[in-house]
Amino acid sequence: MSNYSKVSVGKDARTELHDQLSLTGAEVSINNLPAGVGVPFVHSHKKNEEIYVVLSGKGKAVIDGETVELSTGDWVRISPAAKRQFSAADDSGISFACIQVKENSLEGYTMEDGVVE
Repeated sequence: MSNYSKVSVGKDARTELHDQLSLTGAEVSINNLPAGVGVPFVHSHKKNEEIYVVLSGKGKAVIDGETVELSTGDWVRISPAAKRQFSAADDSGISFACIQVKENSLEGYTMEDGVVE
C-alpha cells in the first residue's frame, strides 16, 4: 500500500475528498458556486471547526448573522457552533475549499510533528 493518495478535482458543484483520498483526520471539500447562487441551507457543526479558502471569484459568508465579504485568497476559520451560509456574488462565481477538523485536536504542527530523515 502506498503512503500517499492523489486525486484531480473538476468543476463539480461539490467534491468531498474523504473517501477519494482516504482521509483519517480531516474532511476536505471543493465547492463551486455560479454567480448569484448560494448554498441553500444554513448549517453549524457539533465538533468540527471549518477552515475555508477562496480559490477564485468572490462572494460572501453570513456567519451568525454577520456578512463577511470574500474574494480570492481569503481564509476564514469558523467555530463549530457558528451558523454559516455561503453565496457567490451576483456578478461572479466563487470556488472555495473547506477543511473540517475536530476543534482543539491539534497536538503539534510543522517541525513539532515533523521528522527530519
